[in-house]
Amino acid sequence: MEKFQRVVDFVKEQYPNKDFVSLHEPVFIGNERKYVLDAIDSTFVSSVGAYVNRFEEMMCEITGAKYAVAIVNGTNALHLGLLLADVEKDDEVLSQALTFIATANAISYIGATPVFIDVDKESLGMSPEALSNFLSANAELRIDGSYNKATGKRIAACVPMHTFGLPCKIDEIATICKQWKINLVEDAAESLGSYYKGKHTGVFGKVGIFSFNGNKTVTCGGGGALITDDEALAKRAKHLTTQAKVPHKWEFVHDEIGYNYRMPNLNAALACAQLEQLAMFIENKRMLAAKYCELFRELSILFINEPINAMANYWLNAILLKDRVERDEFLTYCNDSGVMTRPVWELMNRLPMFRHCQTDSLENSIWIADRLVNIPSGYRI
Repeated sequence: MEKFQRVVDFVKEQYPNKDFVSLHEPVFIGNERKYVLDAIDSTFVSSVGAYVNRFEEMMCEITGAKYAVAIVNGTNALHLGLLLADVEKDDEVLSQALTFIATANAISYIGATPVFIDVDKESLGMSPEALSNFLSANAELRIDGSYNKATGKRIAACVPMHTFGLPCKIDEIATICKQWKINLVEDAAESLGSYYKGKHTGVFGKVGIFSFNGNKTVTCGGGGALITDDEALAKRAKHLTTQAKVPHKWEFVHDEIGYNYRMPNLNAALACAQLEQLAMFIENKRMLAAKYCELFRELSILFINEPINAMANYWLNAILLKDRVERDEFLTYCNDSGVMTRPVWELMNRLPMFRHCQTDSLENSIWIADRLVNIPSGYRI
């Protein structure tokens, strides 16, 4: 237990004067209060307002995407992204078993079925090799796209995730998707401020999505965003997120089924203030990751560093213990000592609603799930 106590002591040194150190708390030290009060004074507190427009502009500036659409949360952004990628009922969508439930849920909203592909140990994100092997063994390429040979269903999209802000080999995944005529929807929910080979995450596919939930690097309570370089998709996204209402000064005409998915101006005001501090937040978090790396090297515990060719935001730092027994001992010791740690999410194919879904071997995913622990990763004031 000496090693565990060293981790507890180190974490408490980074976050002094706390009885309990959380995994990732929001920090409001910029213009948050000023902008929110300004939004209130403007009376534009719902889905129309200057801060919504500014938020979208800032997301384009940060990511390099041509267009951004403000969404009420990351899950809805992913649902919308799948719709824009032409995913339909009874289609199949390739994703990861090692992911947050929102990824699989958004696929299910459409009536499509997830298919779970293994991840790389280095990035915790979808493995291009596993993706290619699965398609070669299980899919056939037709004029109108790829189809699963066992089910006969169309494989409409692929949704890799940049787990904990660590970029996966997204360029290789994009190439494979193009070869197989599969639309790429990038789940960059956790990776705002992360780059792969000099490009921001979220810009490699048809669309990319982000989350601004309360525990993210940048938060506005809820909040999400969709980015794309396709003007027609961006316009359609805005149309669908506003109940598919045809623009008119007073008439209420809707030309298809739409959604109430626009981010409110109040949330956007908070988001703009947070985005102004993104570079500072990430620098602070990367410094913490470097300190963790040194500590765990001394303790002979594997700390998950950013992959080759990547610059990670280190949203949540993670370590890999020797087995599930040591993992559970570590979790118990830290949480009982006032330091929050948690295991990775339950693998999607082990949840009752997704047990019927097709998978590959998931060898790496299972190995990681038995060993991974997230440790406190918030901004240190």
